[in-house]
Amino acid sequence: MSSVILEVCCGSADDVIQAHKAGAHRVELNSNLFHGGLTPTIGELVVAKRETGMKIMTMVRPREGGFCYTDAEFATAIEDAKQLLANGTDGLVFGFLHQDGTLDKERTRILAELAQEAGKETVFHRAIDVVPDWKEVLDVLIELGITRVLTSGQEPDVSLGTDTVREMIQYAAGRIQILPGAGITARNMDRIISETGCDQIHLAAHKTLSDTSVNNNRAIYYGGALYPPEDRFNVIDSDYIGGMVGRLPG
Repeated sequence: MSSVILEVCCGSADDVIQAHKAGAHRVELNSNLFHGGLTPTIGELVVAKRETGMKIMTMVRPREGGFCYTDAEFATAIEDAKQLLANGTDGLVFGFLHQDGTLDKERTRILAELAQEAGKETVFHRAIDVVPDWKEVLDVLIELGITRVLTSGQEPDVSLGTDTVREMIQYAAGRIQILPGAGITARNMDRIISETGCDQIHLAAHKTLSDTSVNNNRAIYYGGALYPPEDRFNVIDSDYIGGMVGRLPG
């Protein structure tokens, strides 16, 4: 069997350090893995790179809940990408779609060119798993020079999408790398590699550690509910706030 690259999905510098200790070949660094991964801080990247020296791909995703961003969010993505590139990332991970789920070619091109001008790799992430025509998208990504695509084969779990991943690899024919991920475990890894014919995999496996600093008041909570809808996100209601401002004493 050909060698297979193992990429670990990380949510912190500590994750990267542990992945490095485990012998991972490459990592994808994010923040907020609960929401599918958002842009990490520069500090996380700097520390992870300094402590491990390993190949680190960094997510560029300004918010959770879809992949069609406002102008301000996309401007933020550009600035984040520039800072990540300036601080040692080995590549950018991103995905931009229109409201109808089709590829936003122009925004994809802009991020791709930023990375390419710096001599770094580019990854179109699992936004490809919700597009209506993945072959059409792969053709455009190849045209734009994207390094690889992260995909579950348009299924919730890649173990259910191995036929599509294999078809993607065959369709790509070496023109772009196909990286299967989502739901890969020690139990199904061999089967997924065999059924897809892939030469790299993307996975995460976390354990729970304890932080007792909050134990003095167990009634306090700082987070939200589990499993929020993936198709919604929060933004300030300007009309509501404007009404409040309008009632303030002059």
